[in-house]
Amino acid sequence: MRRTLPPEPWSRAALWSQSVAVFAATVAILSVLLVRLNVIGPVSALASLGAAVALALVALLLVGAASVSIWNTGRRGTGAAFGGAFIALATVAYPAYLAFEAVRLPVLSDISTDISNPPYFSLSKDAYAARGGFQPKGLPGKAREAQRPAYPDVEPIVVDLDADEAFALVLKTAKAIGWKVVDQRAPGGRTGEGHADFVDKTLVMGLDEDVTVRLKPLPGQTRIDLRAASRYGRHDFGANAKRIMAFAEELQTQLDAK
Repeated sequence: MRRTLPPEPWSRAALWSQSVAVFAATVAILSVLLVRLNVIGPVSALASLGAAVALALVALLLVGAASVSIWNTGRRGTGAAFGGAFIALATVAYPAYLAFEAVRLPVLSDISTDISNPPYFSLSKDAYAARGGFQPKGLPGKAREAQRPAYPDVEPIVVDLDADEAFALVLKTAKAIGWKVVDQRAPGGRTGEGHADFVDKTLVMGLDEDVTVRLKPLPGQTRIDLRAASRYGRHDFGANAKRIMAFAEELQTQLDAK
């Protein structure tokens, strides 16, 4: 008479780790998709994403418990535990990178090439509407000093063009990198300065971020100053400095192509 051995028991922690990790990843993906489709607001999306990260961390704790259980008792579930760990780590990878940047960089969400006299954001009806009623408040000069050692390459841009040519170059550069113009004023008037406001979007969640550009005529040249500000949170994790540097690099590319 053939005897069948009872199946080896599964590690419940391993099964739960995989289930929780899948749920966390699903919440994270839905948060990003829904906010990009304007189904939910940015605040709700960020809260949902935070919950997804918390769930992913719970899944990793369950993976640890499952590993101990499997090692000590020989229970089944190694594959489920590895799967849960992989999915959970993928879910927390980008937030972990942001956490690292938060520790490494100063707490700033408003960066300018001119620390002493940052460009202002337009108060025109069109610009105000494009920003959804949001108006960047700015930072005191002392707070802005923290950006100097953190972002030494964020400096004014000086081009050997007259103000009108530089203004056209700014608009062309902004279009090339995907910025949407929401207000513009060609150089002229009493000061001769030009001004343009733009809206950019964050890479992952597609949240709106604000950029303003000021052009100041100089003898035979034009000085271009930028200011980039985030709408949500006190820390931009270096995104606004990267945004300004990306503009500067593309502008140089446009100049070289002339």
